[in-house]
Amino acid sequence: MGNNWHCLPFTEAVTVNPSVSLNRGDVYPFVEMKAVEPSQRGASESEFREFKGGGARFFPYDTLMARITPCLENGKIAQYIPSSDVDTPAFGSTEFIVIRGRDGVTDNNYAYYLTQWKEFRCFAISQMTGSSGRQRVPVDSLVKFIAPIPEKLNEQRAIAHILGTLDDKIELNRRMNQTLEAMARVTYKSWFVDFDPVRAKAEGRPTGLPNDIAALFPESFENSELGEIPKGWRVLPLSEIVNIIGGGTPKIREEEYWGGDIPWFSVVDAPSETDVFVIDTEKHITQLGVDKSSTKLLRKGTTIISARGTVGKCGLVGRSMAMNQSCYGIQGKNGESDYFVYFTIRRQVSDLQRSGHGSVFNTITRDTFKTIRIACPPPNLTIAYEETINPFMESVLASLHENATLASLRDALLPKLISGELRIPDAEKFVEEAGV
Repeated sequence: MGNNWHCLPFTEAVTVNPSVSLNRGDVYPFVEMKAVEPSQRGASESEFREFKGGGARFFPYDTLMARITPCLENGKIAQYIPSSDVDTPAFGSTEFIVIRGRDGVTDNNYAYYLTQWKEFRCFAISQMTGSSGRQRVPVDSLVKFIAPIPEKLNEQRAIAHILGTLDDKIELNRRMNQTLEAMARVTYKSWFVDFDPVRAKAEGRPTGLPNDIAALFPESFENSELGEIPKGWRVLPLSEIVNIIGGGTPKIREEEYWGGDIPWFSVVDAPSETDVFVIDTEKHITQLGVDKSSTKLLRKGTTIISARGTVGKCGLVGRSMAMNQSCYGIQGKNGESDYFVYFTIRRQVSDLQRSGHGSVFNTITRDTFKTIRIACPPPNLTIAYEETINPFMESVLASLHENATLASLRDALLPKLISGELRIPDAEKFVEEAGV
């Protein structure tokens, strides 16, 4: 540990569940547990809600730490950052522990990174009590964790700034991905749901598209079982336009099947809708694990959808990977482009869920895909769509890879900075060399 550092019980280093005054009957920002994403530093309000007396209370930039299983194990810890420039108090789930820097002792941002330290998270998880599946961290147990604290607040702020610079770049990339994904999704809806180019041509208006793409759309509509669709398009069940690929699990007890370099997807690895792609997974298998099980290698561009339990989580394979038997891999059957297949499946998720089977757990089967019918454009139009949005999607994928690198750097620096093993000038050099 560095000079001028001291060790304090966690509850003396920071303020836990600080007092915040709220008026019953007044409306305040409210943060649900699901608003806290494990990979994101900030969590904004879910809604504005009347305060009736219950829930955790906090101010902007206080840290919200889930105290219940499995939320804490999944890394649900974030600073409350309101979506607008307000400094009013807020409240949220009763399952939050609120943590704030202590006046004169700890910087508020340093307090946040203390909670992100693996040593602290593992300690908190080890203190959980209660029945299986509903265990919680007793607030009183946190006094037993001894936290390393630089005596100088400026040094704490410098540590938080270095780590925050990396998190800020990750967040900037994430917001850019949201914009790019929205552009791809809006284009899909315009072309294949609202049929805007066909309507424009039917009404004698410009389509706003390049001539070679506009020429791929018909100039009129025809009636179908789905209502009015572009002339020449066919109404087909999903099962006739996609190939459905099953997954599998290598034998758990066979060590040589596990820990390889092949990502193995399960529902916990599903990306957010704006991230789109899966580039890594929690578990990995070996080629022998693939060869000795029913799982298969999926090429980049394959859509994965969870089919059992938590149904309808989607992702695009960003690198070759395998998956378990609770998912399906989806690829175009007749030349349909990968991105067309992905956004079609995403748009049909609610229908697939409604058409699922099972008395206890909802399940999508291969037969479920036969029940969903869509207006299917010719393959050359889906390829044109792929070429149009490809720059957006490739930028999303590149940002995800950059974020993975930045997160690895942050996670490597954090314990060394928090423990005092790495000094600030050396950490700044690492960040500078990373181009941040």
